[in-house]
Amino acid sequence: MRSVTVAATQFACTWDLAANLDRAEMLVREAAAQGAQVVLLQELFEAPYFCADERPDHFALARPWAGNPVIARFADLAAELGVVLPISFFESVGAAHFNALAMIDADGTELGLYRKSHIPQGPGYREKYFFAPGDTGFQVWDTAFGRIGAGICWDQWFPECARALALQGAELILYPTAIGSEPAFPGYDSQPHWQRVMQGHAGANMVPVIASNRVGFETNQDGDITFYGSSFIADQFGAVVAQAPRQGEAVITASFDLDEIAPQRAGWGLFRDRRPELYGVIGTYGG
Repeated sequence: MRSVTVAATQFACTWDLAANLDRAEMLVREAAAQGAQVVLLQELFEAPYFCADERPDHFALARPWAGNPVIARFADLAAELGVVLPISFFESVGAAHFNALAMIDADGTELGLYRKSHIPQGPGYREKYFFAPGDTGFQVWDTAFGRIGAGICWDQWFPECARALALQGAELILYPTAIGSEPAFPGYDSQPHWQRVMQGHAGANMVPVIASNRVGFETNQDGDITFYGSSFIADQFGAVVAQAPRQGEAVITASFDLDEIAPQRAGWGLFRDRRPELYGVIGTYGG
């Protein structure tokens, strides 16, 4: 039996960057106190969602992966609490910038880096201005509490990402996220669609999915955004087993027996009965 307890957190961010980090640490500690062994923080939690506006001064928020003080702080926290911590951050490397995630094991070891593959661009979500498309490919890591894969926000809408992680043996799939209202479509609520897509990934791959989203109202030049929280955990059948509210800070947890899920996944034959030779069209634009 390999039982693992996972947690998703959510909180509002301000331009008091130090306070954001303190809040994130507090929620990680709260999750660990509830028994969590893998704790997911939201996308780019060090600051407000700066990608809402194409402002060059925001590039000053980027730091290299090596020697990054935020990652070092949370690596120390992971080691202290004995938890796995994926840390989303704005990465600079040479002349390029990426939306990245460092996977930190329960002893504080940095296992590797993932750079967001799918980069959105639209009113309120102008990420192509800031981030180059990720060049790491989809990453899965062996951690103290299972083999874990992660996408970042917009990656969560693409079944190819989840399937690639599952094919590499991911036993849990994590998505740190920053999503809310659409400035160009004030009456539209994407939250139900957002959640159902990820539930589908869980069910189609028979792998639990954990999503962490921010909350709060953020003012921008390009349009204000109300982030809708709703962080959740879905089991291997796609059923939601823990759900945070749309508003307010939260920590949610759920436990899974990875040794119970593995034979279920094998028994359904979802990977045995795949026909990769028929899927070439997926590698094209427009078929």
